[in-house]
Amino acid sequence: MDFEANDKIRLRKKGCCGKDKNCCHEKNQLNVYDWLSDLPEAEKLTDFVEVQFKNTRKSYYLNSNGISLEKGDIVAVEASPGHDIGEVTLVGQLVLWQMKKTGFKFDSQNIKRVYRKVRPVDMQKYYEVKAKEHATMLQARKIAEDMNLEMKIGDVEYQGDGNKAIFYYIANDRVDFRQLIKVLAETFRVRIEMKQIGARQEAGRIGGIGPCGRALCCSTWMSNFVSVTTGAARYQDISLNPQKLAGQCAKLKCCLNYEVDAYVESQKKMPSREIPLETTTGSYYLFKTDILKGIMTYSTDKNFGANLVSIPAQRVFEVITMNKKGLKPENLVLDESDKENKGTPQSKDFQDGVGEGSLTRFDKDNRQKNGSNVKRRPGNFQKKPNKRDINGSGKNEQ
Repeated sequence: MDFEANDKIRLRKKGCCGKDKNCCHEKNQLNVYDWLSDLPEAEKLTDFVEVQFKNTRKSYYLNSNGISLEKGDIVAVEASPGHDIGEVTLVGQLVLWQMKKTGFKFDSQNIKRVYRKVRPVDMQKYYEVKAKEHATMLQARKIAEDMNLEMKIGDVEYQGDGNKAIFYYIANDRVDFRQLIKVLAETFRVRIEMKQIGARQEAGRIGGIGPCGRALCCSTWMSNFVSVTTGAARYQDISLNPQKLAGQCAKLKCCLNYEVDAYVESQKKMPSREIPLETTTGSYYLFKTDILKGIMTYSTDKNFGANLVSIPAQRVFEVITMNKKGLKPENLVLDESDKENKGTPQSKDFQDGVGEGSLTRFDKDNRQKNGSNVKRRPGNFQKKPNKRDINGSGKNEQ
């Protein structure tokens, strides 16, 4: 098969039209980087290969016939029933580690074989069945709606030979679709398989632009989904607003987990939030904390902000130590004389010396200092008179 046909089949498997290799972008976020590819001996350690299909579906197959396979080859593999067509995404020793990571069992019943590289006849049949997927999905949605089933059929994937179809659906609760399977089998005359996917997988399959202005992480580079809890927002002192914390999948944003480890480590260096600070004027209770700056704000009331005082964490440790000894400072904030005596370093704010941080740096008046506002054109140039001409004492000097 030529290079152009390989491009079309690869785009088809990614959910594209397959007519133009530039019509859409391939989603390579699930591809594993083969860092052993430069070792020739690593490719001969196993006959297993990793094959990827549509909708990030992957499986592992045994190359029992000894076919020379490389990453990117389109192959026909064993299916139940018939055969399926997919792309080889990984070969060599790294396949064994991926099989162990995903929990693949080496049972004789689970191991399926690679039949051959695709032929023109296989590709022709493949294009025929893939052309029916969108119409099948719309018709299946109508059937599920008529049966009053609380589910949404998000996509349909036909097997390479057209003997089986996988219906991907989303449902909040458990759905009894036994009658639906019978109706779908009678309507489309194929073997039916129902596979439930989550809201995160559906958002990653569709894609989109997030509130940060960039493409969704789940549709670009994320390889797996990690559970996100509201505890990640609490560690970062983010307001628990469901509208701001939820992504396009209506679940908590995956990016809440990105910086939570840094906040947890910084929190360990901060004083306890439950300890009030005792002074001669009264007690102060923690109101809020800026973990990254190391600034803690205290209030004289437990329930709301009153007489707010912001002090560094180092000062909080000093006050807590004094309270344990039975001493109470007059004020939480140190005076300038106390700072000089104790050698407390003064906080230095950022200073922009070149003006790059100013939004109005291009709005300055760049007119000439001599007060002339008229722009001189090349055709209207006039020579400036000499002082001797003005006084009438002589001719112009050339």
